[in-house]
Amino acid sequence: MADTRIRQIKIKTGVVKRIAKEKIMYEKEAVQIEEKIEKMKIDGKDEHDIRKQTEVLQESKAMVPDTLKRLRNAVEDLGQVLATEKDLQESEEYKLAQEALNNAKTVMT
Repeated sequence: MADTRIRQIKIKTGVVKRIAKEKIMYEKEAVQIEEKIEKMKIDGKDEHDIRKQTEVLQESKAMVPDTLKRLRNAVEDLGQVLATEKDLQESEEYKLAQEALNNAKTVMT
């Protein structure tokens, strides 16, 4: 019985970690593209190329709210599992899940 519960905790922890990384990646990507666009403008690059990069930037920025929503759902899901499985709180998987929740909550701000 405990084995399937621990497995669920591991899976949900992995989901939270992955989505948190995605959100950070999209935010970093947006900053990098903004810097690239500014450099292109300074260097006098073709307007078409700048517009294309601006489109890429908008796509990247549009992914952040979607990723944040998925992260909130995953955090809520993992939190509910941890709340119902308090008897496992001494297990390593439970502690790692709690750490992942705390890290994800800082990413969500």
